Amino acid sequence: MFTGIIEELGTVKKVTTNTIEIAASKVLEDVHIGDSIAVNGVCLTVVSFSKNDFCADVMPETMRCTALGRLAAGKKVNLERALTLNGRLGGHVVSGHVDHVGVIREIHEEDNAKIISVEVPSEAMDYIIPKGSVAIDGVSLTVVDTADDSFRVSLIPHTQLETDLHLKKVGDPVNIETDILAKYAVNLLSRNRSRSQVTKQKITAEFLAEHGFDS
Repeated sequence: MFTGIIEELGTVKKVTTNTIEIAASKVLEDVHIGDSIAVNGVCLTVVSFSKNDFCADVMPETMRCTALGRLAAGKKVNLERALTLNGRLGGHVVSGHVDHVGVIREIHEEDNAKIISVEVPSEAMDYIIPKGSVAIDGVSLTVVDTADDSFRVSLIPHTQLETDLHLKKVGDPVNIETDILAKYAVNLLSRNRSRSQVTKQKITAEFLAEHGFDS
């Protein structure tokens, strides 16, 4: 699990069909083989490392379902080590499992803030609400407002400086992870609604006659 509070910006050294190599420093201070590091919001497992970089395996499914497949050498990426039980949860609970790849549709400045509008599949909006939490490329952010197929976030100067979001341009793809609590809530409500509909469908005239309740 992660918090969405980025620890440092790494630099992609090499990307192949099944591995990614990233130059870093802070996230390597206590790294071990098998550790989880979120790269632009995608939970990856460290398979090798040196004092200046680490390498992680990347499955074809990960490349298909995230924006990692669009990375190239020299690109900056957001890095965060897995949450420890004695640490503060400064952002929100982030699993590192990307739900959708969104596309940046608009960027504009508002005083010291940068407002970013992100288009996502319409089904993603079931889990995104104004003032709720969302992770963009692994960065924990608060939703400003929403539309049918998009939402907006506002970046404070610190977030702009400490993450790769200040490098994004209109048309760039970004990894989206919706709030895990929202996903559980929607799933529970959906299941309860389905059970209710099934029950209502069963109580028909035919159902009653079949069970001895003839008129």
